[in-house]
Amino acid sequence: MNPSSPCEGQSPEGDPPDDWFHLSTMSLGTQGSDGSRDDPEEPEERGRLKSQLVSAWNNVKYGWSFKSKVRFSKTSPLTMLGQSYLLSHGVERECFRRAFATLLWLTYRRGFPQLDGSSLTTDSGWGCMLRSGQMLLAQGLLQHLLPPGWTWLSANHVFKDDIEVQESRSLGPEVTKKGRRKSIVSFLESRTEVTHRRVVSWFGDHPIAPFGLHQLVEQGTSSGKKAGDWYGPSIVAHILRKAVDAASAEVSNLTVYVAQDCTVYIDDVVRLCERPLSEGSTGPSPAWKSVIILVPVRLGGEVLNPTYIKCVKNLLRLECCIGIIGGKPKHSLFFVGYQDEQLLYLDPHYSQSTVDITQDNFPLESFHCKCPRKISFSRMDPSCTIGFYAKSQKEFELLCSAVSTALSSSTEKYPIFTIAEGQGQDGGQEDESDAPPNSITHILTKDKARLRRTNNSNSMDEFVLL
Repeated sequence: MNPSSPCEGQSPEGDPPDDWFHLSTMSLGTQGSDGSRDDPEEPEERGRLKSQLVSAWNNVKYGWSFKSKVRFSKTSPLTMLGQSYLLSHGVERECFRRAFATLLWLTYRRGFPQLDGSSLTTDSGWGCMLRSGQMLLAQGLLQHLLPPGWTWLSANHVFKDDIEVQESRSLGPEVTKKGRRKSIVSFLESRTEVTHRRVVSWFGDHPIAPFGLHQLVEQGTSSGKKAGDWYGPSIVAHILRKAVDAASAEVSNLTVYVAQDCTVYIDDVVRLCERPLSEGSTGPSPAWKSVIILVPVRLGGEVLNPTYIKCVKNLLRLECCIGIIGGKPKHSLFFVGYQDEQLLYLDPHYSQSTVDITQDNFPLESFHCKCPRKISFSRMDPSCTIGFYAKSQKEFELLCSAVSTALSSSTEKYPIFTIAEGQGQDGGQEDESDAPPNSITHILTKDKARLRRTNNSNSMDEFVLL
């Protein structure tokens, strides 16, 4: 069973207790003439020692992989980010394997440069939601910069088949697999592979990486977060928005919109995406930025409301959906699809050594996962952020139509979120730190499904359905 990550306000589950730390650091003090030992003199040194001990504990805890295969049904279609696969067919099974291995997998790392304001050189035990957010953003960037349907050419050469398909008597013989691709040498010369490597480098664990942990932690300071804290899916959405804004030199023609009060306001997105025409241009309308839309939601109270499961499935069927960051309680995951009543996910809870992305041809294998994992919908934590991507204004219009249809399919009388005409109070760019510290979101009426804030809760990430 996979280890858990911490929930907000708690130490990582399984971390060494305080008395364990006290006993350990006692032995690191200096020995006096009477044989006693003094604790390190400087509080800063004591903090550094504690950080090193906790990091060592987490590196052991999260430094192992899983060898068992995950079983998938042969009769039920498997849906992943808008595509459907029937694993009884060899060709479709191979397509799924390639598509899954193409997803960027961002996990705990150890041994990276020290994070500002701390002595931490690993995020093991606390950075799982940031890693899930990285994976969501990475999927949006791959769709933004690479051709539709692009897959990583090395997928078949690097990874073996870790999918176990359950047999079914009702089906005929399985279609024979295609042969392996020829050589991987050609991919080094491909422009798409160069772009893929560049995107991976943007998520490296180095201060220069625009979407690496160092930059995300820095962006989180305005929300009152620091290295070692636990980050909720709503705050991570705002951190990603700020990181993309700050990286306009690396990523052009892309913006991020974060929905407020469970509502995507169309006028706000249009205003954010429209760019003034360059001087002398005679085009009929302003140029348009591509957009990643992030919608923080809560799908129930303490547990997932099962009436929302159908709606979540419908959203994952959409090609414009780039995934969901959430997880199960105390355990962040990146959801990318489903089969029957189980979600398909990528898990950041695996501690790997840091890769030096400043080197030419740095290895890519550790940024891709060969092991699909599943979890029951019933175990899904209700707090999550759903992501979408639209490349053009036309795609945004199609997105609004498709998402609205998917949302209306829910049997729950209140939708997960709404897409509405008009503008929000701040254009959807409110920082989490700007919200009242005791804010909560309420759904008011069935007709408008509009939301307002009140001050009777103790969690910025909490949503209550009336």
